[in-house]
This record gives sequence, structure tokens and C-alpha cells, in this order.
Amino acid sequence: MQFSQLVAQLATLAGSTLESSPGTDPVLTGVAAVDEANAGQISFLDEDNSLHDWLDRTAASALILPPDAALIERATARGLAWVVFPQPRLAFAAAIGAFYRPFRPQPGIHPSAVIDPSARLGYGVSIGAHVVIHGDVVVGDGAILHANVVVYPGCEIGADSQLHANCTLHERTRLGQGCVIHSGAVVGAEGFGFVPTREGWFKMEQSGCVVLEDGVEVGCNSTIDRPAVGETRIGRQTKIDNLVHIGHGCRIGEACAMAAQVGMAGGVEVGNRVILAGQVGVANKVKIGDGAIASSKSGLHSTIAAGEVVSGYPAIPNRLWLKASAVYNKLPELYKQVRSLQKRLDALEPRQ
Repeated sequence: MQFSQLVAQLATLAGSTLESSPGTDPVLTGVAAVDEANAGQISFLDEDNSLHDWLDRTAASALILPPDAALIERATARGLAWVVFPQPRLAFAAAIGAFYRPFRPQPGIHPSAVIDPSARLGYGVSIGAHVVIHGDVVVGDGAILHANVVVYPGCEIGADSQLHANCTLHERTRLGQGCVIHSGAVVGAEGFGFVPTREGWFKMEQSGCVVLEDGVEVGCNSTIDRPAVGETRIGRQTKIDNLVHIGHGCRIGEACAMAAQVGMAGGVEVGNRVILAGQVGVANKVKIGDGAIASSKSGLHSTIAAGEVVSGYPAIPNRLWLKASAVYNKLPELYKQVRSLQKRLDALEPRQ
């Protein structure tokens, strides 16, 4: 691909003409990180990229740059092709898509698949080896079910959704269009519902369902449970990493992001555009406002206001947590000072 062709694609993404290096149009063969790139590859520098010094020694043939005059001047002096994009990482993501296409099987049904006669399959679907589809399932146009996927009765899978190998949809689960369920994930299994009695735990049947709106992505080995009644709902374009657990009856807003090992108890309400970093734990029925952010390993036990950034266990405002962390590192020294002051005080005023 010519560099100029890629620039044209990026201009379409930006919705405007892009500034680029004049008179340089190398042939590009791929993409790479700026510190690993070779001739024929394109890389990028972000505004806060710690690798800016690599601009002077990278072997890349082309760079995506932020609107930074100094970086543009350095790239020009080296004779590199460059294009300016307001969000270089976004442009780099688009560049990867120009060179790489993930595996996508051809439409068709593998002869080993087991499909109930009542299931309705849309146009152009791909059903892999040993897939099991139970009764009253609807699979939308262009959907892909890779090997060993199991779909329980009454599920709906939206058009162009993709279920990777060995994932499972339990009964009545509904997926919107363009959803992606990665390998090993389980969506719609029973929530953890038991009522204590003198004889032990009485099982509360989980008669509800799980709904994933359009564009939701669920990572490998993650679980989203259905509730006793009602639904567990994940809003459109929310992205869930590997090894995440979402309990029964949770309601997650749109465009949220949850990193690996987030654990969420039942009945949690999450607003739109919320970010939960790795290993965040959320207690039962906690409410999290729009745009809130919880840093890694935070423990959320009470309501988090919209736009708030929290850290720690239990979670407190991030700025306060940073101050507390700085004090924590000084505790041994403070302890020595307190003991010394106590000894001096005892010498002046002996304890009774």
C-alpha cells in the first residue's frame, strides 16, 4: 500500500484533509511500534508518548504524528513520511486494520454441528464444528459461531455477531448486532441466588435473562449472570475484558470499559462511559455515575458520583488516595518520631 493511500483512508476517518509530508510516498508493508519498526512500516507518536526520542533513530518509513511542530520538523529533517492526526493512537488503530484482517470463516454449516429444527438461521451465517444450537434460537444474518459454541434454548443472536470457540449462551440470552463473545465466556448462566434457612441454602431459581445491546464485546472466560427475575443488561458499545464477572441483575450503561478481573456483585448500576480498571471489586447494589473512573484494585462499597475518580480499598477520591499513599510510605519514620516524642513526654510527665 502506498503511504498516500493510507493518508486518504485516515482523512476519511478524520472527516477532513490531513497535513502530510510533501514529496514522500513510500510503499508500506505493515505497522509496528516506533522502537521496533523496520523500513516499509508505519508507526506513531502520541502526545504523551514516552518514546519521542525514538523519532531520531526509528527505522520506520512513515509516522503518524500529533499536531506538534517540533516533531514534524524532526521527522522532515530525517526524510520520513508523516501525517498529522489529532488522535494518533486512533489513526494507528485504523492503520492496523488496513493491513491485518482477523480470521473470518466462510458462510456455511459444518456437518458436525447439531442444530434443532426449530432454530432460525439468517443469511450468510457460519456455524463451526460441533456447535450445538437448541430450540427456538434465532441467529441473525452474517453471524459467526466458531467451533464448540453452545447456544441454549430461546436465545437471540444479532446480525454480524461473532461467538468464538467454546463460549456458551444460556437460555433466553439476547445479543444485539455486532456483539463479540470471546472464547470460554459464559453469558446468561444462573446468578448466585440462595436463601438461607435453618436446614441450609434454599435455591432461588434464576428465571431472568441477560441482554447485550449492539456492539458489546465480552472477553475470554468472563461471565455475565442472569437474575432471579428481570434482566441483566449491558449497554451498547461496552467493552468487557477477560476474566470479568458481572453478577445477576446488574445494569451497565453505554460505552463502558472494564479491564481484566473486575468483579461485580448483583444489582450494581453503572452509568455511561464508566471505566473500571483491573481487579476492581464492586459491592452489591452499588451505583456508579456517568463518566466515573476506578483505578486498579479499588473496592467500591458505596455510591460513586458522576465524573469522580476513585482509588483504594475502600475507594476514596483519587487525590486523597495519592496523599494517603505518600503518608503510608512514611509510616515507619513517623512511628519512630512518635515513639521518641512519647519517651520525651514520659520523662517530663511520668505516666500514672
